[in-house]
Amino acid sequence: MYSRPGSEADLDTVIALLDEAIAWLVEQGRPDQWGSQPWSERPETVEFMRKMIAEGDLWLAEIEGQPVGALLLSESPMHYVPPVNERELYIRLLVSSRRHKGAGIGKQLIDYARSIARERGISLVRVDCYSGPDQKLVRFYESAGFTPTQRREVREGVFVQIFEDRLT
Repeated sequence: MYSRPGSEADLDTVIALLDEAIAWLVEQGRPDQWGSQPWSERPETVEFMRKMIAEGDLWLAEIEGQPVGALLLSESPMHYVPPVNERELYIRLLVSSRRHKGAGIGKQLIDYARSIARERGISLVRVDCYSGPDQKLVRFYESAGFTPTQRREVREGVFVQIFEDRLT
């Protein structure tokens, strides 16, 4: 797997990865995370992602030149996450192709985020994820070395789990 810097020109690629993930989540009976309608069909979500990419650091994972994952980083958290009193690297988006499920793309991108944090002299990496009834994403981030810190309601009945990883 190769990671390369992304830009606003990669918006369609990121949206396609999100659409693929949404379709997979719906097939699994788990539409609450990102909804059941493809983001590409919702102008407000496309614009939201365009803004996030413009404000953050986008990295794309590729296998044989084909995009298989996206990582969006920022030194500030999502609006619904309480800030901390230190410099941090926040994973604002992590999505990988369902066609390569089980290939470790997500964990490789997380490790890439950690290496970027170290290069920048940052010792705290945080991320949040959907904290639905099955807790699958929560377990994924725990298995990737993150420690749960807070659970927050982002809209009525929808919760996220916030995690941190203190780098040594």
